[in-house]
Amino acid sequence: MTIVPSTPIASRAEELDALDAILPFDRRDQLAALLTDDDVATLKHLAQEGMGENTLRALASDLGYLEAWCRLATGDPLPWPAPEALLLKFVAHHLWDPVKRAEDPSHGMPADVEVGLRAERLLRADGPHAPGTVRRRLTSWSILTRWRGFTGAFGAPSLKSAVRLAVKASNRPRQRKSKKAVTLDILTKLLEACAGDRLVDARDRALLLAAFASGGRRRSEVAALRVEDLADEEPVRANPADENSPPLPCLSIRLGRTKTTTADENEHVLLIGRPVTVLKRWLSDAQIKDGPVFRRIDQWGNIDRRALTPQSVNLVLKARCEQAGLDPALFSAHGLRSGYLTEAANRGIPLPEAMQQSLHKSVTQAASYYNNAERKNGRAARLIV
Repeated sequence: MTIVPSTPIASRAEELDALDAILPFDRRDQLAALLTDDDVATLKHLAQEGMGENTLRALASDLGYLEAWCRLATGDPLPWPAPEALLLKFVAHHLWDPVKRAEDPSHGMPADVEVGLRAERLLRADGPHAPGTVRRRLTSWSILTRWRGFTGAFGAPSLKSAVRLAVKASNRPRQRKSKKAVTLDILTKLLEACAGDRLVDARDRALLLAAFASGGRRRSEVAALRVEDLADEEPVRANPADENSPPLPCLSIRLGRTKTTTADENEHVLLIGRPVTVLKRWLSDAQIKDGPVFRRIDQWGNIDRRALTPQSVNLVLKARCEQAGLDPALFSAHGLRSGYLTEAANRGIPLPEAMQQSLHKSVTQAASYYNNAERKNGRAARLIV
């Protein structure tokens, strides 16, 4: 019997199988074709070192894009470390002036590079890239360079200046992750949309209430939540200042590693009242005693052992928006996070108290939601009405 040797791409695909819990399986073959053997080895090393799943997923995606762009733009694989000139070329190809492009077709990304990226389904949007995307990919490039033991030119004044000037020239407004916040009035409509008796209704009610009431949890945190992370606490009073007020159930949620914390920090938030009752009802109805809290449910109502993916959490919210008569394009899962802080601001809850629940590390970022609420509720914009 003749044994046919596996191709380099097939070998890399097999190596990537070891990361199937982290990398999107439907992109495994594409990533295997884009990445080099050293790239795959680096990703596996980072996974073994305990890098967060979302961070590693973003690094893999960005690395695949960078490898494809570099081959199309230069004819060669991505070099390590990348010379300063290549970093500047990347900025020039992705952040450009649309007005100048209309006058000079050679300005910005060359046509053959653009066609190649679109053929690989790596480029979909028209116009220059979002500045945040370019900065993220440069950051990923820098991280991977350091992990390979090299010092790159990512701090070079020329690169910083090029990014700053290119962002100014592109004149592209910053887009919110969710165009509209899921405030309590919106959340009420979403809950009404999943008021049925099906298991999927019970799951979605618990998901939406728990995600919002626990401080506006990120979709990755919702997807990663496990029964083992939940702990019953002593009931608390509905009104802490009134000892005769009725007791409410209280649940502690351990978050472990998040976008801004490590597993060692042991961050936790609280659920109190109705969200606890609804969450426990879902776990009871679904007979879930361990493992992922929020799981896939097929069209026949069968519950999977696997957890929802972060993208599925986003799709659940959008589907419920559509059922509630809202425009799904205006909302994303991040709207639960921005909506929590917006609602807290509207109710006059002090920012530090809200941040204890949302676990925002940046006061500036959290305060932006408060600033918007204060402007709408304040007198300064009401001088003439």
